[in-house]
Amino acid sequence: MTLHSTIDRVTDRIIARSEATRRPYLDRMEAARAKGPARAHLSCSGQAHAYAASGADKDRLATTSAGNLGIVTTYNDMLSAHQPFERYPELIRDAVRAAGGTAQVAGGVPAMCDGVTQGEAGMELSLFSRDVIALAASVALSHNTFDAAVFLGVCDKIVPGLVIAAQAFGHLPAVFLPAGPMESGLSNDEKAKVRQQFAAGEVGRDALMAAEMAAYHGPGTCTFYGTANTNQMLMEFMGLHLPGASFVPPNGLLRDALTQEGAKRALALSALGNNYTPVASVLDEKAFVNGIVGLNATGGSTNLLIHLIAMARAGGIILDWEDFSDISDITPLLARVYPNGLADVNHFHAAGGLGYMIGELLKSGHLHPDTHTVAGQGLEHYTSEPKLKADGLVWEKGAGESLNEKILRPASEPFQPTGGLRRMAGSLGTACMKVSAVAPEHHIIEAPARVFADQNEVKAAFKAGELTDDVIVVVRFQGPKANGMPELHSLTPLLSILQGRGQKVALVTDGRMSGASGKVPAAIHVSPEAVDGGPIARVQDGDVLRVDAVAGTLDVLAEGFDDRPNVTADLSAYHAGTGRELFAMFRDTVGSATTGATIFGG
Repeated sequence: MTLHSTIDRVTDRIIARSEATRRPYLDRMEAARAKGPARAHLSCSGQAHAYAASGADKDRLATTSAGNLGIVTTYNDMLSAHQPFERYPELIRDAVRAAGGTAQVAGGVPAMCDGVTQGEAGMELSLFSRDVIALAASVALSHNTFDAAVFLGVCDKIVPGLVIAAQAFGHLPAVFLPAGPMESGLSNDEKAKVRQQFAAGEVGRDALMAAEMAAYHGPGTCTFYGTANTNQMLMEFMGLHLPGASFVPPNGLLRDALTQEGAKRALALSALGNNYTPVASVLDEKAFVNGIVGLNATGGSTNLLIHLIAMARAGGIILDWEDFSDISDITPLLARVYPNGLADVNHFHAAGGLGYMIGELLKSGHLHPDTHTVAGQGLEHYTSEPKLKADGLVWEKGAGESLNEKILRPASEPFQPTGGLRRMAGSLGTACMKVSAVAPEHHIIEAPARVFADQNEVKAAFKAGELTDDVIVVVRFQGPKANGMPELHSLTPLLSILQGRGQKVALVTDGRMSGASGKVPAAIHVSPEAVDGGPIARVQDGDVLRVDAVAGTLDVLAEGFDDRPNVTADLSAYHAGTGRELFAMFRDTVGSATTGATIFGG
């Protein structure tokens, strides 16, 4: 199938825009490749330090060059998504030894859970944790004793942080190894209903706790289609996972086989062999365009509008929100996974999953077919699915048709002809909205503003019965420079209640709303943010705002708006406690949401 003209045009635009930064990056990676791993050039003392605890692998490390694999892990046993990684290092070592190589845990990086910190002070460290992860992973690989790497990570900021680090060491091949989703428990829709009932005072905390425990009940990623599972989708669309690896459940034989095969594959792609495929070759402009297509076709997390920009910049590729918007306009929405539908990711995977979806988008000309991947040349590899047979792991042709068209549809009959994300611009600045879960009758909201500087103020106003009319809730001073740009997902239940009462309601914020944002229209990531002089700092209670996801506009309809002074806020309460005082440097140097909200030259 001929490549869609918009995909071709946007890709060419990105290549041209990135020319001045991409070429120096590739030159640096080539210089690092030419120099090679430093372990052979280390002093005897340095080598002894590097190999001292390697046990049976010590002699092989010191005397042979079969390849040494660095493991960067996010393992901890507090978070369900990362607990399965406890077993991975031994699985990886065994697989690599059998292939004649060695593997060492290069280092661990932090992995926090936005679900645990939602609505709490710790959420203000969440976005910054991405850049901390990139820094920590770079420290892990800085010993320069590795021929390839595997990255063990799943959730929210974690995969983007690891990708940023992988690009800093882009001369090395890398395979990303997921843990997989937990088994389906209480449905996400039922969980959401109990949350709304609790917010309305209709059920007690005991019922809420019982519902949450039934939903989050075992090892693995949360089963809704939030940021964590959007990350997994991207790693397949962009060629860093093995095909079909994303949504295989934890701790089973197939998952273990995929983990071991991924480790062997990473080492096989090193410069020591004949199939050298470094990260710098995999993550090119075409791969990022494919990722944006996947984001739109699946109705993925709005967080990736920030993360993909930061990830791309780490490899000298410059994306902007216009690229996302133009691709969204021509990308069919093929999936309905909660919060965009009732199915969870396990149901999506069973219906045909990413293999079927990638096949459809290749046929319709929405994906670059000729990308480099860890599975080989060409994205066609990702239309197959892994099977564990008597003689080992094999890949077979994936589903040729959807097994449930309420969840997954062909590109010729999509749920809607355009993607799940919308760029918005107007007198309030630039923002974005996840429209795939928002009913058409809520795509345009015009109503008076009620302005808040903290999400707890919104909750207090709701409990006091103050939000009884049509309202656009404005929550400002929530951007990256103000307080780390926390997610405001804890507002979802109460805003949903207002909408359910028949009120016109929307949210406008310079903060984030998370990958779990759902049925209430939310113009998020408003830039410039309030603390940076953005127009959102001039909005007053009662100003009529218009949030128009159809036209892609975000405006205030008030006389003399441009002549008003900007409101300021005392943000000192956000800058200490729960470790926040240690992140002053991040708040001072972070870039805007439109450039990836990163400290790395954003």
